[in-house]
Amino acid sequence: MRQLKLQELQRDAPQNVRAKPKVPLILILENVRSLLNVGAIFRTSDAFSIQKIYLCGITGTPPHRDIQKTALGATETVEWEYVQDIAILLKELKSAGIKLGAIEQTDKSISLPHFMPEKICVYALVLGNEAEGVSAESLALVDFALEIPQFGAKHSLNVAVCAGVVGWHFLSFYLNEMQ
Repeated sequence: MRQLKLQELQRDAPQNVRAKPKVPLILILENVRSLLNVGAIFRTSDAFSIQKIYLCGITGTPPHRDIQKTALGATETVEWEYVQDIAILLKELKSAGIKLGAIEQTDKSISLPHFMPEKICVYALVLGNEAEGVSAESLALVDFALEIPQFGAKHSLNVAVCAGVVGWHFLSFYLNEMQ
């Protein structure tokens, strides 16, 4: 076994990546403080062909050196938009027929392995602030909450790790549906 060289990976040009079909998943970053987390979420979104990212509240936006440090160019391949007021955004998405969820531990959370997306729906998931999580205001506006099962002492994951776990769950579902 040998590691593949960069030229063997057959990477697509950014304009080709932007034109490819996307997983019907939108990530909404609510007041994510760390620009490195924002960049990592862009990179994960590129890898999993996620439809769009909304950056809300105090969440930093490209171009920024720290975002680019972890995004490695994914800000050029993933559609994104900044929206100051997340409540307005959530209401607009809901009125457009998009199913709204949050990645949060709540009294009504659905365990991620038990959640199967509906084939014909577009989903938008709120990922919250590193310290406070998803705001109560946003939780009041979403249709459901997903929780990633955890078995250690901390019961919390880095927001970029959460985006990766949830992104993979959705991508896996759609890959299985396409086969």
